Amino acid sequence: MRAAVLGSPIAHSLSPYLHRAAYQAMGLDDWTYDAFECDEAGLPGRLAGVRDDVRDWAGLSLTMPLKRAVLPLLDTVSELAVEVGGANTVVFRDGAAHGENTDVYGIERALAEAGVPRPGSALVLGGGATAGSALAALRNLGLDRVTLAVRDAGRAAETAAVAGRLGVALRVAALDDLDDLLGVDLVVSTLPGGAADGYAGALAGVPALFDVVYAPWPTKAAASVRESGGRVVGGFAMLLHQAVRQVELMTGRADVPVEAMRTAGEAEILRRAGRAA
Repeated sequence: MRAAVLGSPIAHSLSPYLHRAAYQAMGLDDWTYDAFECDEAGLPGRLAGVRDDVRDWAGLSLTMPLKRAVLPLLDTVSELAVEVGGANTVVFRDGAAHGENTDVYGIERALAEAGVPRPGSALVLGGGATAGSALAALRNLGLDRVTLAVRDAGRAAETAAVAGRLGVALRVAALDDLDDLLGVDLVVSTLPGGAADGYAGALAGVPALFDVVYAPWPTKAAASVRESGGRVVGGFAMLLHQAVRQVELMTGRADVPVEAMRTAGEAEILRRAGRAA
């Protein structure tokens, strides 16, 4: 059976290392997992090509910018993926393409694994697709009100629509006003690598920070929170657990080797850090 991750850029993806480690530990010697460069324009053709040989395919992992673009190309989509407005996983069943979202599961598991208590209040930084998954995870953890801080409130329309579908009351504020927004139990930063560095000082006193960046790690924001005694969760834990759920969906098995996948992913991160140094 075949599986792959699609996205653009894709060369940095850790997904092949995670999934291949799972296949090896599970004895799936005839399974392969590849990475293909694919942008939004190329997605319909790539998906059509997979459908032509669908009996050989278990599923696809999707990264940016494909999570929203894939929805109209699928036969069925899970309720959660519809609510979040994005699918990061495609599973092929009986010749049909079904969309799932495992990012939400990844966030929830990452927070639980780090021992972060269920928050009574939360602030999300950034308004992209990952912010929508963060809102869903926070909803599942019991929150019905969340603050979203973005550079440009006018670009938060899609995330606001996600909040509406989730039944979460969303307050949209400006990142420039961050100092006035930090009286919360948990901050979730969905900003890209380096984008939160300038806010490290302001974030220092928060009780817990979940930063979706995994390399380089720790980010300046994460280091600042940790040094002040707060709990810190990195993006690798989310990446790991969303991949675990993908393997479950694609293989139909529950005996997914989390620690083997963790070891493989961490080893590749260290290898890349050493090469960069």
